[in-house]
Amino acid sequence: MQNQTQTAPCPNCGQSNATPVRYTWWGGALGPRMLSHVKCQNCNTQYNGKTGKSNTQGIIIYSVVLFAISFCVCGGLAAVNVILQNQ
Repeated sequence: MQNQTQTAPCPNCGQSNATPVRYTWWGGALGPRMLSHVKCQNCNTQYNGKTGKSNTQGIIIYSVVLFAISFCVCGGLAAVNVILQNQ
């Protein structure tokens, strides 16, 4: 049996029986926890369990920041490789 926590009502159907989302394609296991992402058990709508609003803006920001960090890490590794090969 899944542990249900107190959440904001679903923006689609108004029910409060939502469970935390454990894993998503956009945020893995960390993203949904950072954004309080829950899924309504009545209509399957996914939303922010604290505010009752859509997490779309948060998902976009999370994805852009994650991409920027990944890009910097890869760019940094490439720069180190170039520096080491030029010595």
